[in-house]
Amino acid sequence: MLAGRAAQLRPKAGSKHKSAAASLDLHLEAAAFIEFIHTATLLHDDVVDGSSKRRGRSTANNVFGNQASVLVGDFVYSRAFQMMAAVGNKRVMEIMSDATNVIAEGEVLQLMSAHDPDTTEERYLEVIYRKTGRLFEAGAEVSAVLAGAPVVQQRALAAYGKHLGTAYQLLDDVLDYKSDPATRGKNLGDDLAEGKPTLPLIHALRHGDEGQRATIRLAIEQGGLAQLGPIVAAIESTGGLEYTADLATRETDAALQALEALPESPFRKALVDLAQFALNRTN
Repeated sequence: MLAGRAAQLRPKAGSKHKSAAASLDLHLEAAAFIEFIHTATLLHDDVVDGSSKRRGRSTANNVFGNQASVLVGDFVYSRAFQMMAAVGNKRVMEIMSDATNVIAEGEVLQLMSAHDPDTTEERYLEVIYRKTGRLFEAGAEVSAVLAGAPVVQQRALAAYGKHLGTAYQLLDDVLDYKSDPATRGKNLGDDLAEGKPTLPLIHALRHGDEGQRATIRLAIEQGGLAQLGPIVAAIESTGGLEYTADLATRETDAALQALEALPESPFRKALVDLAQFALNRTN
């Protein structure tokens, strides 16, 4: 049904009004298939991580089981590609197929890094780009392609998305150790419980004293939250949250700088506002 609708919405010869309406509908289709891919990754993520909660609500795997979640995730992925094909734009297909492959690689890299206290900052940044930044990058670039924007603007929007997605994930990793669980819908230290060495932990491992480093290493290796209090104290005393937040700010600045290639418009202002909102959010 969605594939057929997308085909009907392709621009046809006629008035500028019809062409504009068709272009808008194609952008809506693109927003839908990008969110389908995002949803599929979350379904699979929760199975891999053994998560029972997401944003304060029970995960699909917790309610329906792992098998159902994996199969539904596969279905949502395949539906997204049906919708992409119906848009009928080869460049869009290239961008999204490449992005989906990179995201899958990111999942594998994160799995390899789990419970590894020797994970470097460089490896961490590679993981969050592949898992988060790449989909932001693809979504922004696809919008420019469908709008028929010049190549320089397509590249500028891709850069904007990449830096915005990276900043978003960096801040998410800060909030994992300082947000209000009731507001965020996640418990403090969820990443630690899963043995994920995020940047606040990596920074604390680099700059903590011998006792702090030993505590953090053991917690990453074993998972769990038995030492959450001392670890949060170590992260705070070594400036791990500030270091990660500063990097998020630099990534946001890079996203805003990329927008300078676009003409002034309400749409560009909305992208600026979005980046600032993502940086300043509390959940």
